Amino acid sequence: MIANGEYETPVMSGDEADLVNGDDNAIVDDKDQGDRIKRKAMRPSARALHMTLGSSPGKEAKLLLGKGARNVTKNSRRSRGRFGRGLTKKGGAGGKGTWGKAGSELVDVELNNDPRDPNYDSDSLENHNVKFDAITPPLNDDEIERHVGPVICEFFEHGDTEEVVISLEEMNLTDNEYQVLVIAVTLAMERKNCHRELTSVLISDLYSRILAEEEIERGFDVLLKSLPDLVLDTPAAADVLGSFIARAVADDCIPPMFVNRYKGVVDNDHMRVAIDHASALLNMKHGLVKLDTVWGVTGGMRPVKYLIRQMQLLLREYVSSGILEEAIRCLKELEVPHFHHEFVYEAIFMAFEDGSDRTMDLICSLLKSLDTTVVVTRDQLKTGFLRVCDELPDISIDIPHAYPMLEKLVLRCEKHQLVFKELKDLPARGRKRFVSEGDGGLIKEPTAY
Repeated sequence: MIANGEYETPVMSGDEADLVNGDDNAIVDDKDQGDRIKRKAMRPSARALHMTLGSSPGKEAKLLLGKGARNVTKNSRRSRGRFGRGLTKKGGAGGKGTWGKAGSELVDVELNNDPRDPNYDSDSLENHNVKFDAITPPLNDDEIERHVGPVICEFFEHGDTEEVVISLEEMNLTDNEYQVLVIAVTLAMERKNCHRELTSVLISDLYSRILAEEEIERGFDVLLKSLPDLVLDTPAAADVLGSFIARAVADDCIPPMFVNRYKGVVDNDHMRVAIDHASALLNMKHGLVKLDTVWGVTGGMRPVKYLIRQMQLLLREYVSSGILEEAIRCLKELEVPHFHHEFVYEAIFMAFEDGSDRTMDLICSLLKSLDTTVVVTRDQLKTGFLRVCDELPDISIDIPHAYPMLEKLVLRCEKHQLVFKELKDLPARGRKRFVSEGDGGLIKEPTAY
């Protein structure tokens, strides 16, 4: 109906209103239709249409009010509240039971960006998980030598290549990584074979992490050109550098072509010696396998029986000559600080076997000197003494006077101010000795030796 030029809102029956509103109770029996309370259909107002359509409530809006405007707005994602700007709910991410905004599963930041979420982690979401590395200034040649040198010297003490890698990663070497190899090999030339073995292992571990293949070749090029100066400090520098090059080839750090590239080209005698030595090591039978021990077998890699034998020979030479400095030097050359307790054990056992006062004084002087110079740590000394105390029942089988000799040795050590709290209660003879049967089986009183 049209009244005064305007559409009149049609009046629907209760069943039609329920069907429009989506009421599940709209379908009832005919018997209950008379008693059922008829509800008035709820329709959007002109203001709601204005919020939805974004236009003034004119004739078009009023026309839609009369022609089922609910069908236009029921699937809209815009807010239907009385207040608001008419924007989509939650930025289009939907509400309960929805999948969220498209593409949000690819960005972890948007999944847990609600501070009220139990899984919200403010530390991990800060700056969108971007890690900012500290910018260290680049190091020049002098600064690299001043910083890398102590790292390599410390590596010779602990032998942990991972610590070297961490230290070098904190430095800004600016395409000068080859100097790490130059510094390490130069320092190893002035030291023993055990340090050269550590340097070869370090070069192998730094490969593809700090040193690329080109950097290693560049470092050896610099060392070959510096041989005339290196020979002044280390006469065998040419042979040592040749061994380093051959070991690097065996460890797959540089190709064999590096050695062949210098053959018949170099004019310097020292460079020729180094290249010829490296080529000879690589071309010998089973050369790549033998290069694993190019620096010899040193330190704890040697068999235990061999180390014990060397310690026994060292002690016999010391007892016969009485030269303390030579004995200490020979013990250092064994390079087994973790096995010094065996040296203490063998020294005490030799004092028991000899039994003379001179030998016992020499052994006490040696142990005191080793303790003072910290060549043998206090823990190793203590372990050696305690090993003797634990094995004293077995030692006394071969050396019957082992118990009183131990007491005498401890008293002499106290005179040299070498005392251990653990040795205050010395082990006593546990085996009881009986007299002959004619004495009635009486227990014989202990007598001093």
